[in-house]
Amino acid sequence: MAADELKSVLNRLKRAQGQIAGIIRMIEEGRDCEDVITQLAAVSRALDRAGFAIIATGLQQCMADGEQPVVDRNQMRARLEKLFLSLA
Repeated sequence: MAADELKSVLNRLKRAQGQIAGIIRMIEEGRDCEDVITQLAAVSRALDRAGFAIIATGLQQCMADGEQPVVDRNQMRARLEKLFLSLA
């Protein structure tokens, strides 16, 4: 991954890490279930976006690399599709 793309993904993951720590504190403090679920949903979206950013970069690199034989591109497409679906 390019440095700027990597930085963006790392920022998302660090933000999610902070959210998870906050959720743990909320549970330990006995906070309202609705508040905890709201935060869990937010961190889940942040993790999904980080994953999608990584996959999008892989797709971009795959598309840019037109020198690969068709079999390799098809294999790469299958691998990326499997990764993408794992986040769905």
